[in-house]
Order: sequence, then C-alpha cells, then structure tokens
Amino acid sequence: MNSIQTLKGFRDFLPEEALRRAWLREQIVKVFEKWGYDPMETPTLEPLELFAGQIGEDEKLFFKFEDNGGRQVALRYDQTVPTCRVVGANQLTMPFRRYQIQPAFRAENTQKGRYREFVQCDADIFGSTSPLADAEVIALSLDIYKSLGFKNAKVLVNDRSLLAGLPYEAIVAIDKLAKIGEDGVIKDMISKNIPEDKAREYFDVVNKIQPNETIKTIFGYLKSCGFDENWYVFEPTLARSFSYSTGAIWEVVIPELGGGSVLGGERFDDLVEKISGRKIPGTGFGLGFDRTLEAAIQLNLVPEFKTKTKVLVTIFSEELVNESIKLVNKLRENNINCELYPDVVKLDKQLKYADAKGIPFVAIIGPEEIASNTVKLKNMSTGEQKCLPEQELISLF
Repeated sequence: MNSIQTLKGFRDFLPEEALRRAWLREQIVKVFEKWGYDPMETPTLEPLELFAGQIGEDEKLFFKFEDNGGRQVALRYDQTVPTCRVVGANQLTMPFRRYQIQPAFRAENTQKGRYREFVQCDADIFGSTSPLADAEVIALSLDIYKSLGFKNAKVLVNDRSLLAGLPYEAIVAIDKLAKIGEDGVIKDMISKNIPEDKAREYFDVVNKIQPNETIKTIFGYLKSCGFDENWYVFEPTLARSFSYSTGAIWEVVIPELGGGSVLGGERFDDLVEKISGRKIPGTGFGLGFDRTLEAAIQLNLVPEFKTKTKVLVTIFSEELVNESIKLVNKLRENNINCELYPDVVKLDKQLKYADAKGIPFVAIIGPEEIASNTVKLKNMSTGEQKCLPEQELISLF
C-alpha cells in the first residue's frame, strides 16, 4: 500500500470540507441545546465485553484487538452502549438528557455513505418510561432536519413490542425489506433455519400490525409540535436490528434522495440494567452525520465555504512589515478573522493567493497609506478599492 493513502474506509478532510462539517455540527448542536440536551463524551476505546452481546448480528463489525496490557478492547462501535455504562455508574438527575457527537468505528464493507470511521450524533433521555419521552426525541429528530432546511424528511415509526413473539432472526430479516424486497426477506429467514411456511407467516403477521397507543401518542405529540402527516408514518415492517431495542423504534428518511435512512432510534429500557445492574430506562437516536451532510449538499442546503478568513493583510515591503503586523493584531483584537502573508513578495502574488483561497478582502499598507494614515481595502469579488481610516475599516466587519 502507498504510505500516503488513507486506510480503506477512513478519510482526510481538506479545509473546505472540514468547514462544511463544522457548519453541520454547529447547526445540530443548536437544536440539541434548544431542546434542553447537554453534551457528554466517552472514550474512543472500551473493554470489548461492554459491547459484546449487546449489538446483535453486527458484532462481526467490531474493531477489536488485544492492547499492550493483554486486555480485549474495542473501538467505540456506537455511543448508546457507552452512555448506558456512564448512566449506570453515576448518580445523575433524572430524567437525564444528553447529546454526544463523536466518531464511531465499524469494519464495514465500504460503500456510498458508509465508512469505517464516521461521526455519530446521539441524543437520549434516561429515567422515563413515558411514551412522551419517545415522542420528544422523535420530534427532536424531525426538528433537526427541519432546521437544516429539509422539506420532505419523514420519520417511519414502529414499536418493537408489536413484534413480540417473532424470533430475533426474523426481525433482522424483515428490517432489510426496503433493501432486498419480500422474496429476499423470506430467503434470508430460510437461510437462518426458519422454515419457509414460518417465514411467510412471520411476514404476514408484521404486515397486519396496527398502531398501538404508544404510536398514537407519538403522532399526537408530533402534530402538537406543528408537524403534519407528511412528516411521519406508521411503518409495520420497520424492525431495527439492534438486539437492545424494546419499545418505540424509528428511522428518518429523505424520500426524494433514496439510499436508506439518515437517522435511527429506539427505546432501550433494559440496556443500562444489563451493563450496570441498575434499572434505568432510556430512549433516543443516532444521527448519521455523513449521510445527513451528503443529503444536505445534494439539496443545496449547505452554504459555500472556502475559508473562515475575512481579510488578508499584505506586506508591501521589508520596511513596512511592522505596519502590517500592527494591523493584523488590531483586526484580531476586534475578533476579525485575518491572515498576514508570511513572505515579502510582489503584491500581485499575494492578491492571487487571496483569490485562490477565497479570502473576500485584502488590506494593503504602502507608503501612500502610511502618509494618509489609512489602509487600502480591496474587495476581491468586485475589484473595488478604497482607502479608509483603520477604525472605519474595522467597523465594516
């Protein structure tokens, strides 16, 4: 392998893309905090036993190894399980609301929208069994996409309790319906040693499921929050493959784009108890950061970013370096993002640099500007130049 290439499923982000990602993170955090959720973080590395037995058939995707101390460890597979560890280990004020935005790691077969290192954005409520808690995090799910400018985001809702009596293998197969179709679901169940007649019976049972009181409560809550029926739908074949799901389950999709869900959530009332022995119910979701960003870009919802720098301060000559340094310091004191060109070169080269990087303004201090106690400010998009007193220049930003 070429040593300058990234590992499969891992990525570099150059400034323009990193700025887009920072923008999306900032927008999501605004919504989380508007709804009363506080941030939390957990370690990148956890004991393997924390995740083992909690995830279901996707445990084959763990990044696991033995560390230098001989311990079996795993990179963070998701954020729900570590958070349940934290909730079980601490005396927290209940109900406890938290959000978490950190990388997760899965040994995926990479494809569009799926990577081996990716960012997840989680939000959960612990300490409440009320369907109003489920309704809140589902409404929060939709508010994120509404705030980002999505017009046709839709949440698909079901309840795992409606699937009681179905073996887990059948639930996992039914959850793949959108990807592999009815025949594929039946074949998947048969491959897991479920007789064909039973597989078809399970599929028919699911198709006849009707909304229960929990789902009716959720839909009433969403309506009260201003979401009409275009934003949500009951989906009896939605199963969610996590083995820890116990109640309401949901996924958000962007219908005009296809390509699967951008967010998934569930109630998980037994998970904290399985990890810590303390009975603390929970409900919440994980938002797919990369998929959401890709969807927002496709729908032209992301502002154009090239740089955060507003002004390039040029260096006119060796003799005037200190004047440029004084100006750049003054701009920074006034919280104006700026750069000082680091070499004494022709002004034309400095202007070309600003243009290539997308810096909107260039400040020039030459002998004429020194004599008149002004700064020449050039607008790089219009080409307009004007000489301004320093304070007037600062007031423009």
